[in-house]
Amino acid sequence: MSKNALVDDYIATLPDWQQAVCGRVRELVHRAEPNIIEEIKFKDRPYFTYQGNVCALLGTKDHVNVFIYDPIAPDPAGIINQGHGNETARSIQLYEGDTLDENAFTDLIAAIVDSNRRGGWRKLKKGA
Repeated sequence: MSKNALVDDYIATLPDWQQAVCGRVRELVHRAEPNIIEEIKFKDRPYFTYQGNVCALLGTKDHVNVFIYDPIAPDPAGIINQGHGNETARSIQLYEGDTLDENAFTDLIAAIVDSNRRGGWRKLKKGA
C-alpha cells in the first residue's frame, strides 16, 4: 500500500472516531486494489484514483462521507445510502458507531476499478 503523507495529515485533523473510520476505509480501498493512488484534490480532500476517480473521503460535523465516483457500479448489499440517481457520484455516509459491510465495500471498490480499466463508467454507460 502506497500512502500519501498529505492524506495522513488530513485524517489527523479529524475527531478520533472519524480518524478510525477513514483509516479503515483507506485500508479497505488498498485491499480492493493494491495499486490505487492516493491524491489530494480541492486543496485538502483525499481521493483514491485508478485510471480515474474511485472514491474520496470527507469528514463532516457529524459523519464521514465516502464519495463513490461511479453511478452504475453494482451495490447489491445496499451500502450506498446517499445520492441514488445522481449522474456522477453517490456516497456512503458513516456516523459514529456505524458498521461498514467491509466485504461489500471492497467488492464495490473493485467494481469501480474494473470499470475504470474498461474506460470508465461514462463509456460503459453509453455502451449500455
